[in-house]
Amino acid sequence: MIEDDKLLVQKLLSRDEAALKRFYDIYAPKLLNFIRAKVGSEADVEEICQDTLFALLEGLRDFTFQSSLKTYLFSIAHHKIVDFYRKKKLKKIVFSQIASGLELIRAEGVEPEELFTRQMITEKITTILKQLAPRYGQILVLKYVEGRNVVEIAGRMSLSFKSAESLLFRARKAFVKLYEEK
Repeated sequence: MIEDDKLLVQKLLSRDEAALKRFYDIYAPKLLNFIRAKVGSEADVEEICQDTLFALLEGLRDFTFQSSLKTYLFSIAHHKIVDFYRKKKLKKIVFSQIASGLELIRAEGVEPEELFTRQMITEKITTILKQLAPRYGQILVLKYVEGRNVVEIAGRMSLSFKSAESLLFRARKAFVKLYEEK
């Protein structure tokens, strides 16, 4: 099997389209099932699969055959899945901070380090909201500070439900991108 993998990798590196199709036919279904077992959303499964395949093709020159091609591919997929959940967790943390309000709540018994951390996160969120396009900032405040649902937001911003949903998605994405850069 390793010899077959070596030949396949050589052909992939020489940009052989038939080899690329063969590789995809062999490994894509297995890869999709592997990812599907760990990720719920089919759209996320597809995205992680494409990211994995792209990363494999980018890193193929460095592949030393210390494992099978399948093991190497699944290892990349595992890292992509971990990255996916890290980003998802970051979004949850960031948006839970927004949802809790931008005011620092001084609760009795809270350690000074935690107060400092909350204050730093609050300042970071405030700064990022100001850097976003005005409509992005507005929709995030409506959703996470005022606690409005998408129907209410659509009415307040004179948008269709789908447009509000789409705008909220893009605003979240822009927010997280800026948050990760800071």
